[in-house]
Amino acid sequence: MLNIVLFGPPGSGKGTQAEKIISKYNLIHLSTGDMLRAEITAGTKLGLEAKMLMDKGELVPDQIVIGMIENKLDSNKQAVGFVFDGFPRTVKQAEALDELLVKRNAPIKGVLRLYVSEEELTKRILSRGKTSGRADDQNEEIVKNRVVEYRTKTEPLAKYYETQGKLHQVVGEGSVDEISALLYKEIDKIKR
Repeated sequence: MLNIVLFGPPGSGKGTQAEKIISKYNLIHLSTGDMLRAEITAGTKLGLEAKMLMDKGELVPDQIVIGMIENKLDSNKQAVGFVFDGFPRTVKQAEALDELLVKRNAPIKGVLRLYVSEEELTKRILSRGKTSGRADDQNEEIVKNRVVEYRTKTEPLAKYYETQGKLHQVVGEGSVDEISALLYKEIDKIKR
């Protein structure tokens, strides 16, 4: 099974590239945000728990998110593999995901880290803010804070996966197709 984690800072192009990877390799997209919304809409036990917490402004605990991932894996047993997008965000989450996947004999095969300079990230997000309508994409200070938050909380994942020999770093600057080609090259290495 080809299980891949795709991570990078806000504005690095994860969503765009995840769609291209899914299409090319026939994988299933596991976006925790999408899964949360789907579980809530479906009214599942996990979805109701998550909604109750979110309505109070609290973060959804890792065990609920892992439960949702487990449900998605169970409902897609014939899958060729999955692209994890937006999860894990911390080393603790990565350890929980590893534990879940190893039990299923389907570990993470590779981790693709999109690297983009802070100047480029800020430019992209502010540009996106002009069309998205998202207030947090239109304020340069908020954008910079989100990047700092990523660098301090999520970037340590690179070291975690590097020690496992699974980290593949890809420069996420250039055209969408150029970046896709670099990612495909790394995925093809992972598959071998």
